Amino acid sequence: MADDAEKKERRLRLKIALEELSQMKGFGTELVTLIIPPDRKISDARTMLQNEHGQASNIKSKGTKKNVQGAIESAISTLNTFRTPGENGIAIFVGAIIIGNNRTRMVNIVIQDTPEPIQSFRYRCDSVFEITQLEEMLIDRNSYGLFVIDRGEAAFGLASGRRIHVQEHLVSNIMGKHRQGGQSAQRFERLIEEAAHKFFKRATEHACDYWLPNIMDIQAIIVGGPGHTKDFVVKNNYFHHEVQKRIASPTFDVGYSNDSGIRELVGNAGSLMGEIELEGERIAVNRFLKEIMQPFPKATYGEMMIRQALDKGAVDTLLISEALRKRTASLKCKRCENEWMLSLEQNEAYPTCPDCGEENEIVEVSSQSLMDELAELAKRSSSEVVFISVDSEEGSSLYQGFGGLAAVLRYPM
Repeated sequence: MADDAEKKERRLRLKIALEELSQMKGFGTELVTLIIPPDRKISDARTMLQNEHGQASNIKSKGTKKNVQGAIESAISTLNTFRTPGENGIAIFVGAIIIGNNRTRMVNIVIQDTPEPIQSFRYRCDSVFEITQLEEMLIDRNSYGLFVIDRGEAAFGLASGRRIHVQEHLVSNIMGKHRQGGQSAQRFERLIEEAAHKFFKRATEHACDYWLPNIMDIQAIIVGGPGHTKDFVVKNNYFHHEVQKRIASPTFDVGYSNDSGIRELVGNAGSLMGEIELEGERIAVNRFLKEIMQPFPKATYGEMMIRQALDKGAVDTLLISEALRKRTASLKCKRCENEWMLSLEQNEAYPTCPDCGEENEIVEVSSQSLMDELAELAKRSSSEVVFISVDSEEGSSLYQGFGGLAAVLRYPM
């Protein structure tokens, strides 16, 4: 379990790092990407960079040549601090990124401890960083097909890791009750059944076309709906034979056959979905919501209250939204030398100095992700840390309603 938690944390850190890297751009081909797998020697990569540094002298543009050579020199300097790439390899991203008003800033970002070993060596100079190989590590290979249907509508999608994805919602337009009698009644019944058959076939074909390209990664197909239609569709082999083999038993009763029905299906089928983490997240958030409503709650939320609880060792479980992007920054005023700590959003502007009111002389001495800081404090007091995605209704409520930070306590405060 500790290994799983560590891997989840690595995935989240990689996800945040890739979000930042994907937004960085440079002039021309000035951004250097170097990705080294664990079976590649550091000395080989260093020699390659030295050769590239020599080749960069042929670049005609003086500005581009200066920035490319500077980036390569910075990458070589970074490599000199490593003896081996480690168990999973190293990724280095260096270059002058655009920060607005025709200005650039040099960055040097190193990613270690990836959730999976890096597969291949890669070197590239471009106007953006090459991150596709690392992005593939964020794809959750264990997934479950979801399908809900009745005579009026159907929906299907996938649940993987912490994400529910509804691919398509279909409406049947099958005729409802009619008042025809005699032979007309039989004819109308036949037309209705033909329309239902065509709709069942269309819905299942759409779903199978979506699932089949990645059928080997799908652990099971879970079927639900508000009536008996779901069982009729399964028993009469409307699905492709490869999909039919993966349909889990039993089917589940849900209130709707649309997006809401898909989400209800995930909740009802929790026992079948061993690899899906959304159920664990839902339980953790609901535990907090239930506790916060008590007269003397063993729960709290908000950065200030959670810091106090962590300092006292009162936190049993710390809930952190994966969408939290705040950082704790150490700021300094160059005018009056005042230094102070402050929590800032990702792209939030620096405030004025609280001592002298200066606006333009504020510099950031250092900073740390608020997520990392609080998780580190929680581990010191043996508190459990649970990262909550925003893909579920509960996760969205945690981020929007409680600022992305909440805690279940060991005792009321």
